[in-house]
Amino acid sequence: MKKIAMIFAGQGSQAVGMGKNFYENSDVAREMFDKAGKRIGVDFKELIFEENELLGQTAYTQPAILLVQMVAYRLFKDALNQGGQACSDVKAELFLGHSLGEFSALCASGAINYIDAVELVHRRGQLMQDACSDIEAGMMAIVGLDDASVEKICADAQAQGKKVWPANYNQDGQLVVAGMKADLTSLEQTFKDGGAKRTLLLNMSVASHCELLTPAQIPLESLMESMIEESFEAPIISNVTTAPYSTKDEAVSLLKDQLVKPVRYKQSILAIAGDVDMAIEFGNGVTLKGLNRRIARDMTTLNVSDMDSLAKVAEEVSN
Repeated sequence: MKKIAMIFAGQGSQAVGMGKNFYENSDVAREMFDKAGKRIGVDFKELIFEENELLGQTAYTQPAILLVQMVAYRLFKDALNQGGQACSDVKAELFLGHSLGEFSALCASGAINYIDAVELVHRRGQLMQDACSDIEAGMMAIVGLDDASVEKICADAQAQGKKVWPANYNQDGQLVVAGMKADLTSLEQTFKDGGAKRTLLLNMSVASHCELLTPAQIPLESLMESMIEESFEAPIISNVTTAPYSTKDEAVSLLKDQLVKPVRYKQSILAIAGDVDMAIEFGNGVTLKGLNRRIARDMTTLNVSDMDSLAKVAEEVSN
């Protein structure tokens, strides 16, 4: 039996029209959209399928991404269950997500139902926005510079009173930093002088995975305590530690920490590459598939983003 990692991308993977193919071809998808929308008072069809400003706001981006990912995962599991014994025997060896995607991983593992998860990440997004509402926060991608150099520049800047931190370890030569926008922009030339090929200020109004989100930690912890259950189909790889966890207490503690600590995605993939035969990315696009190709060349990554890719992946994993 193949050992499979089920994986989920984070904020930035969204696009207008994502999940529409599922919605148009599945009663289950339409029901999931409707129930999730009623929970948080949002018409997900309008939010996701039509051009609008809300989809770019963290409090709405996060539930939209998670919902589409959970629709993709649910339909994939249904396809396996309908495909005979060989298909139904396909199970996750582990779950892994990038940032927001770790909440999708939690949901896919069975530790929280998708409707609660939609509300949880909606509230998480609101808390993140609130924490950054009175400050000019942001994130910046640093391309072509090694991790140690980025870390040293951030540490030196902190010693000078600047608020900048490494936030997302995506792949070799691509690290996203977070903090105050003025401090980030003031360091652009420093990063380039250090060898960076490019710096790119991202279109973000929050600074994820850094100390600026400390005010959101306690309210998020309370929400998670009330929603997460002691039920894990398989372990989840922590963004914070790169190690697996499979209990409610660990989930609450680690996802609370994840708000203010960097996402070690590259390190997580390297940690699991020898333990799985393949990874399957669920939801819009191929963000993680592209990263995985550059992090661990020998690890196959498939993606389920519409009904056609769902059928192809279900057939491949069951053979």
